[in-house]
Amino acid sequence: MSNKNASTKYRQPAQQGGSPRETEGRALMEAARRLSLAKDNPDDADALVDTVRLNWRLWTIFQSELSEPNVDMPSDLRNNMLTLCNYVDKRTVEILGDPKPQLLDVLISINRNIAAGLLSNSETANETVEGNVGEPRTSSVGGLTA
Repeated sequence: MSNKNASTKYRQPAQQGGSPRETEGRALMEAARRLSLAKDNPDDADALVDTVRLNWRLWTIFQSELSEPNVDMPSDLRNNMLTLCNYVDKRTVEILGDPKPQLLDVLISINRNIAAGLLSNSETANETVEGNVGEPRTSSVGGLTA
């Protein structure tokens, strides 16, 4: 690979940038994609567990941020998101205790729907949602404003 190609590949993630909302939306879509791949490969229990743990870390970051006292977000939305974080925690522990691929469906759906809400006003929303496994999703939290 030439230096020019290496340099271009190195800079690509930085070029995606965007707002924190877009970054969070893309992270959720990537986690949903990985969960979907793990679901489609049920013989690889180690990959399923690793993917579920990765998704859990992402949701732990959200939970940590939402737990800060000065979160610039309406309190009802914040409380709903914290409730969702708790649900993801419980579901993840359930999956880690009994790693069955069919248990991933709800996490995939949650990630896609929250991502769609975060990306709803983004130029990359359709591109990101449609570029992943499955049909584009609409969000029940569309118009989410943080």
